[in-house]
Amino acid sequence: MDSTPFLRFIVAGSLQRDFILPPSGKPALDIPGGSLIYAASGVRVWDNGIGLIGRVGEDYPQEWLNQFTQLGFDCQGIRVLPEAIDLRYFAAYPDSETCVLNHPVAHFSRLGLPFPKALLGYVEKTHKMDSRVQPSVTTIRLNDFPQAYWDATAAHLAPMDFLSHSLLPPALRQGQVTTITLDPGWGYMSPIFWDDIPAILRGINVFHCSEEKLRSLFQGRSSDVWEMAEVLSSYGCEFIIIKRGGRGQFVYDHNHKTRWMIPAYPAQGIDLNGAGDAFCGGFLAGFRETYDPLEAALRGNISASLNIEGSGPFYPLDALPALAKMRLEMLRSMVSKV
Repeated sequence: MDSTPFLRFIVAGSLQRDFILPPSGKPALDIPGGSLIYAASGVRVWDNGIGLIGRVGEDYPQEWLNQFTQLGFDCQGIRVLPEAIDLRYFAAYPDSETCVLNHPVAHFSRLGLPFPKALLGYVEKTHKMDSRVQPSVTTIRLNDFPQAYWDATAAHLAPMDFLSHSLLPPALRQGQVTTITLDPGWGYMSPIFWDDIPAILRGINVFHCSEEKLRSLFQGRSSDVWEMAEVLSSYGCEFIIIKRGGRGQFVYDHNHKTRWMIPAYPAQGIDLNGAGDAFCGGFLAGFRETYDPLEAALRGNISASLNIEGSGPFYPLDALPALAKMRLEMLRSMVSKV
């Protein structure tokens, strides 16, 4: 399949080489991962015409990039840098509620599995504070955008560093993009960045955030998530979506002062990796079509439900369209206004 000739969506984020030990089922070792491709697949459940923006090293598997293209994603925006970049990511799920990002040797041993050679020398991931001034090698630059991408009308900025999220919304607004959604990275969801958050929120339509990141930002200020949503929306972002993992989502509409609670669709979780990003992708597709945050959140919820039923970012793409629509109708009846 050739690259999509007309782009409706831009998704920017990170690409990884995933090593996942799910709560059940087979380990997924050295497979494509990262917020970028999971979010893009969440969009793809409902729509197409998706351009990918990200940065990888010369050691990133070319066959994976070829696979993305074959699945209908436009990869012109993936910059391959002339250096090796360690994009390995390890996560273990001892149960469906717990994700552990460190001590890979211990987790392989616990399961009686041989330790993969591809993980030798792995440096465990920690939540480091971002820099306000110094870009990293994976920080997105404006010249990473192919010219055709500026014609897209909707964009999602998956978790990245502070500089990427500061730079991109104003630039996107200068093109044809009328809808921007953003999911913050851990590196700046800290009280240290409190005074920097309003500038980011003023440039976007929808702010997606996990409850954990939200509570991290509001340490010492508030413990009420609805109060947090009101504060953030007062900076100019109309809709706040609070992602709550297996408990679903909260949706806050600032202009109408309305609150909804959506339970997670009751899918059987095989591999929880990437579910939050798939939700954001499904949301973007729904919001571009309806401009209704509740309807968009329902579609995001279904994208996430399909994602967790198998391993890897492309599992949802094998689902029949009728299945997603059937789940959507079922979930709609489960929404409650708060």
